[in-house]
Amino acid sequence: LFTLHSSLFTFHSSFILLFANGEKLPKLFIIHYSLFTIHSSLSMTTILSISGPTASGKSALSVAVAKSLRDKGAGAQIVSCDSMQIYKKMNIGTGKITDEEMGGVPHHLLDILDPSECCSLADFTVLAHGAIDRVTEAGDLPILCGGTGLYLDNILFDTTLSDAPSDEALRAELEEADSEELHRRLREVDPESGEAIHQNNRKRVIRALEIYLLTGRTKSDWDACSRIKKSRYNAKRVHLVCNDRSYLYERINKRVDEMFAAGLEEEARTLFSAPLSKTAAGAIGYKEFLPYFRGECTLEEVREQVKQASRNYAKRQLTWFKRQQEGALILDCALPLDEKCAQIFDFLEGEG
Repeated sequence: LFTLHSSLFTFHSSFILLFANGEKLPKLFIIHYSLFTIHSSLSMTTILSISGPTASGKSALSVAVAKSLRDKGAGAQIVSCDSMQIYKKMNIGTGKITDEEMGGVPHHLLDILDPSECCSLADFTVLAHGAIDRVTEAGDLPILCGGTGLYLDNILFDTTLSDAPSDEALRAELEEADSEELHRRLREVDPESGEAIHQNNRKRVIRALEIYLLTGRTKSDWDACSRIKKSRYNAKRVHLVCNDRSYLYERINKRVDEMFAAGLEEEARTLFSAPLSKTAAGAIGYKEFLPYFRGECTLEEVREQVKQASRNYAKRQLTWFKRQQEGALILDCALPLDEKCAQIFDFLEGEG
């Protein structure tokens, strides 16, 4: 199952857009190029990633695959790729897997930070690489499971935008605009990023606009160029999609109702009683309670807002992962669990 590719050459093809002094040339030059990168895949760690939108069943599927491997005499451990489940005391609202649901399968990057601590993309990436290394050293298969697409990309492909230019003066100018105006401008110049980035995420909206205004290239273009980088892993990617969007939305609504029944209100109240990092304070399932705690809305209104925010987030996740389906196994989340497991094992065996 874990036999790595033995081919010595990987063929890469892409396009280069030429620029002069940061501006597009009067005539767009597209240069087709190809090159052979010699590498031995035996030096690469094999990992399985299972990603998809919220409430699509990622955690249950990851555990089922790990248990099936255990039954076959192999080992697997799960590395969470969720920017919120890394925090302690944020259990119900993040849909964090319970000890019982883990079924004895070791999990990593859950409950390791206090909600008052910040965890950047770079911080999370370092933690994830360390967890993957520990699982590999134990002789097990790392299963990367989560729905935070940006974090997953950075772990698998090192897709940082560090090479993209920046300008503090331009960023300060953009900061003066309100979130709605910034997001409108982003949608006009980069519809793909506009769809994937929520307007309340000002930092990412401003960064995407900054890249476009400085280079004439969209953030989506930079992302695509980043993805041609060779991954440090021999990654087998599985994406959960939902062919019937209403099915996913029903699952989300039901899960939110279950969260409220399990005590989400009290968890949120306890969370906001202590200092929080900006990341933790902005988590869906918690921030919606703030108006309620101030007496500005009813609990039922909070419930509906959490459902709506979760559905909107799922839509953005589906948009993000749609861009990266090439080479991945695509599974409808509505399929029975055993059928999804069977297709994953067929995929792994076929890949070699």
